[in-house]
Amino acid sequence: MNHSNQLAVSELAAHVGGSVIGDGSALIQRVASLDAAGAGDIAYVEDEKFFAAANSSRASCVIVPTGAGVKAPCRIEVKRPKLAFALIAELLHPAKKCSPSIHPTAVIAESAAVDESAWLGPHVVIEDYARVGAETRIEAGVVVGANVTVGRACVLHPNVVLYDGVTIGDRVILHAGVCIGADGFGYVRGDMGYHKFPQIGTAVIEDDVELGAYTCVDRGALGRTRIGRGTKLDNLVHVGHNCDIGERVVIAAQTGISGSVIIEDDCVIGGQVGFGDHIRVLSGAVIGSKAGVLPGKIVRPGVWWGIPIQPLDEYKRLHAHLGRLPHLRDELKELRERVKELERKLVRDK
Repeated sequence: MNHSNQLAVSELAAHVGGSVIGDGSALIQRVASLDAAGAGDIAYVEDEKFFAAANSSRASCVIVPTGAGVKAPCRIEVKRPKLAFALIAELLHPAKKCSPSIHPTAVIAESAAVDESAWLGPHVVIEDYARVGAETRIEAGVVVGANVTVGRACVLHPNVVLYDGVTIGDRVILHAGVCIGADGFGYVRGDMGYHKFPQIGTAVIEDDVELGAYTCVDRGALGRTRIGRGTKLDNLVHVGHNCDIGERVVIAAQTGISGSVIIEDDCVIGGQVGFGDHIRVLSGAVIGSKAGVLPGKIVRPGVWWGIPIQPLDEYKRLHAHLGRLPHLRDELKELRERVKELERKLVRDK
């Protein structure tokens, strides 16, 4: 776990641009949920339905919306409480820092360049001409391939694998089992089976990216696969070859992205979304969980859902109609019986 600091409420408020109501000298050690918080904790509330709970919370301080009327004895008022809570958590619970060291079981090629301030754990492998930046932490079992560049202040958790020739920017976090630069799934059908299409490109992970556990980013076939600055991918996401994912994109778990997909800046992708190849998602689009996007489609800004995807309002209408199908089936069955009865009556009247 990350260690914690202890700061005064007034210091925390200054950090997030908020206003203190109550004892600004109260000391805060930890962040906590509203219901579990106690002495020394700070919590937040954003939804009006939880304002009463905030008033009775045992937290030493509560972050609340400006002018919300919450009466907690000590509070910080800000426009965006959840964001302020996250920023304060970074102060109170900073990532652990390790003194520079290289474990005796680490294997480092003579031609590799590892900054003297880096930390390398047990059984790390750094191959030929790889470079590791200052203050980067590389945990047990990580393999950094030949000609790989890893930037400053990165964290590579256990068993990360970086294939040859990939580039990792600064302050990148790769969780356990992440694989960057494996071959893409590209084959050409021949008379006697499949032949591998060349997978000789690269993969580039830009600054401030975080990839969840066991996420895989394939190298480009002939070009590059890119994950843009500040983008966050959840666990078990697959990014196919030659994809270009923009800046500040968030993608939830178990999403699969086929080759040559472009996702522009500031998009939000839910969990278990399936992308066909050669799709373009325009900046600002939001795609809901378990949606399916057909190959070659352009997804415009707005909220999309369903298989195949459609605007959210249309999806809701269709879903509502689908929910009435059993009732409509019963009505249709009844109407058929009435028609048959009318036909029998007409025959008798003749």
